Amino acid sequence: MANDQTTKNEQVVSDDIDVVAGEAEQVLEAKAEEVVNADAAKNDEQGPAVDELSKQLVAAQQEAADLKEQVLRAAADVQNVRRRAEQDVEKAHKFALDKFVNEMLPIVDSLERTLEACNVDDEATKSLREGVEMTHGMFISGLAKFKVERIDPQGEVFDPVLHQAMSLVDAPDAQPNTVVAVMQKGYTLNGRLVRPAMVMVSKS
Repeated sequence: MANDQTTKNEQVVSDDIDVVAGEAEQVLEAKAEEVVNADAAKNDEQGPAVDELSKQLVAAQQEAADLKEQVLRAAADVQNVRRRAEQDVEKAHKFALDKFVNEMLPIVDSLERTLEACNVDDEATKSLREGVEMTHGMFISGLAKFKVERIDPQGEVFDPVLHQAMSLVDAPDAQPNTVVAVMQKGYTLNGRLVRPAMVMVSKS
């Protein structure tokens, strides 16, 4: 009798455990479903925000690249302006005497013409010639100190950059296209032509 009662009690306990286990399983399933639904909802909410942040990041990177390019261009422009300014200053220093030299050259020409007109054997003009030669030499030396160089191309090949042909002449003793006479000497200042030499050139 006692055994039957024990068996019944055990059956009741087993049934109760099954009920409790079933209820617990249902609760766990419900909780799991809530978590899954919550995660899905969270992902749905975060999706647009992540997309928006990604777009903003791409836009910021593009803006940074554009600004970097603008800075590089501005730096290059500044460098070019500085280089041009330095070149202008250098040219101003090198060729500041250009007008002055042009004013002095006619004086040198006059002295040279005077020397040509003076007879070397004439005692009356000997002292005059010596004085003019000294003055002419001082002028040439003074100009040379300021990088003014004379172009005297007698017997050289004609150079249209430095020489100005006044006429073509027959010169059997000279090579074709050769300077046979210098009517007026030319000059350069720091390598730049101030006045071309006026010359007569042999025909080809």
